[in-house]
Amino acid sequence: MFLATGWKEYEVLDTGDGEKLERWGDVILRRPDPQTIWPKADPQMWEKADAVYHRSEKGGGQWEFRKTLPERWTLRWEDLVFYVRPTGFKHTGLFPEQEANWRWMGKILRESGRTDVRVLNLFGYTGGATVACAAAGARVTHVDAAKGMVQWAKENRQLSGLPETSCRWIVEDALAFVRREIRRGNRYDGILMDPPSYGRGPSGEVWKLENELYGLVETCSQALSDEPLFFLINSYTTGFQASVLSNMIGKCVTPRYGGRTDSQELCLPVRTGGVLPCGASGRWERG
Repeated sequence: MFLATGWKEYEVLDTGDGEKLERWGDVILRRPDPQTIWPKADPQMWEKADAVYHRSEKGGGQWEFRKTLPERWTLRWEDLVFYVRPTGFKHTGLFPEQEANWRWMGKILRESGRTDVRVLNLFGYTGGATVACAAAGARVTHVDAAKGMVQWAKENRQLSGLPETSCRWIVEDALAFVRREIRRGNRYDGILMDPPSYGRGPSGEVWKLENELYGLVETCSQALSDEPLFFLINSYTTGFQASVLSNMIGKCVTPRYGGRTDSQELCLPVRTGGVLPCGASGRWERG
């Protein structure tokens, strides 16, 4: 498994009974997680939650705040700083398990010894990976269909003290952007994507992962440079196992570039024992 072990200000405290208890700096949040089908290890610990997310039978849900929290606060990882806040649909603006991929990409970028690396981050959300790659010396193009998420990512870049020139921000459908970049002759040394199971683009384009992912990966492979460094696919979609991601990379990237592929579960350690499964990542790097 790919285990995110580099956090000091974030921690999974306990899991069980369809929930997870997390420490985000000084704030403790209790959120649903359908994969935690075992009993809680320390039920008393859960009473310390500052906010609890309750699902609605009609879909979505809402937060119950047990004490007054700031509208948003910061979370530090190594030398980088991110804004987090409880949002609708239980999210906080950051997926801590991705720290394992940030470390992997950062190591590749730093060890390349290059100062001209171009990275493309598709479905970039609030920019965790964008900021991590920029801090490792890459020039990152960040693409997301949601203008608000791109603005949040810009604030994370600024909060982390990275120069404005380190990132380019695009509000657009991911596939449409990649196709245009190919026509323009623009190529990237690293490409990463974190596509949703279902979504809509800024012009109402419908996205369903099982219908669209292969075409996106195949198209993105055409946007790689002659000597790319990495290719990363993240998936949180139930039923998409790590081997699915390996097969995608094996059909679209490996035939042209060779290299090594490693696809595994993405997990977080839990203080009371075990790990929290958080999806899967398929990684390719040049051999």
